[in-house]
Amino acid sequence: MLRSMFSGVSGLRSHQTRMDVIGNNIANINTVGFKASRVTFQEIYNQTLKAASAPTSATGRGGVNAQQVGLGVSVASIDVLHTKSGAQRTDKATDLAIEGDGFFVVSDGVSNFYTRAGNFDIDPQGYLVSASGLKVQGWTSRNTSGDIITTGTTNEINLANLSMPPRATSVLGFEGNLDSGLDVNETLEYTTSIIDSLGEEHNIKLIFTKIAPNEWNLLIEPASADSKIVNSPLYDSSDTTNFPDAQPIQFDGNGRLIWPLEEGITISNIVFDNGAVPTEDLKITFDPEKFTQNDSESSVKISFTDGYLYGVLNNINIDSMGRIVGIYSNGQTRTDAVIAIARFSNPAGLLKLGDNLFELSANSGEPITGQAGLDGRGTINPGALEMSNVDMANEFTDMIITQRGFQANSRIITTSDEMLQELVNLKR
Repeated sequence: MLRSMFSGVSGLRSHQTRMDVIGNNIANINTVGFKASRVTFQEIYNQTLKAASAPTSATGRGGVNAQQVGLGVSVASIDVLHTKSGAQRTDKATDLAIEGDGFFVVSDGVSNFYTRAGNFDIDPQGYLVSASGLKVQGWTSRNTSGDIITTGTTNEINLANLSMPPRATSVLGFEGNLDSGLDVNETLEYTTSIIDSLGEEHNIKLIFTKIAPNEWNLLIEPASADSKIVNSPLYDSSDTTNFPDAQPIQFDGNGRLIWPLEEGITISNIVFDNGAVPTEDLKITFDPEKFTQNDSESSVKISFTDGYLYGVLNNINIDSMGRIVGIYSNGQTRTDAVIAIARFSNPAGLLKLGDNLFELSANSGEPITGQAGLDGRGTINPGALEMSNVDMANEFTDMIITQRGFQANSRIITTSDEMLQELVNLKR
């Protein structure tokens, strides 16, 4: 009877632990990135009253099973269930959800921690931080090609005071139409700009002059007398009558461009009076499919240019591979950082720390850190947050089962008590 009473006590303790876990799950039904836990039970040591015996041919008797009495129940495991849950749209640029395996890496400056909660923000110093102020880890260093290096040690992501240096124009691409109905020696002018190495714009004028059917000359010159272009093969200010620097443009009878094609027109050694580096090669190209000569109104426009002004960071976007793409005041975009994602061979082995954080344990394995969407890591859903994976219906069902289990074990204790009472009353 005492054994049964202690078995009932062990059942109460185990079911109380299970109820604690269920209560925590329900409490975190709306916690960002929360992963529910479950409790499993196992038998405690069994007392053997009689050992098993094997069959014997001498006596003709068969074998006899052992006689054992169990001594109750204990908690076998409390498992964290890293099952998939839904995502809630927020449309905030720094809210991120992981679709698949992996964890964000955050740091307090000494140790790294891991989280599925991607409700990040940018602090006054420009760091990307978690809700508890830990700094999100990733990569910001570039290789010689200008690409972010997404291997090796991670570091804090800081987006403060980012700027983009200017880029001198090296290519101008055009598309449009030259009116075939213009008379010989009639001209069409188009003004655009080039950018020098200091990020200053210089307006230039393209003058298309029809010299024969299907043939034109292109003369390029500064657009104003106060231009800072002081020496250039773009023009000859002393003689424009015979187009000494004009470039030929030719079309076939169907109005399709036949010269120049892919090679375009290359102009070298444009010198500026503001101290900018002289332009080595400015290539002017015309799209053979979109630059035509037809009996239609003339229209020439830029289709491509690689030069841009100095810019400062205005906004950011984050893509599915964790690349933080800066949007700059000069209209350009640039990848400024890549968020790291850590994957574990046994994520259920991670230790919960509170604040939606996990840390390594002896059974979790070491983090395998890399870019989202690669080597088994999940992709990032920007502008969304991962919801809790707690199943309310399942939790309430487990709560009922646990309650009944607790009640049943309490009956073991009260019944054992009544039996002991009857035993004591024998003396009367």
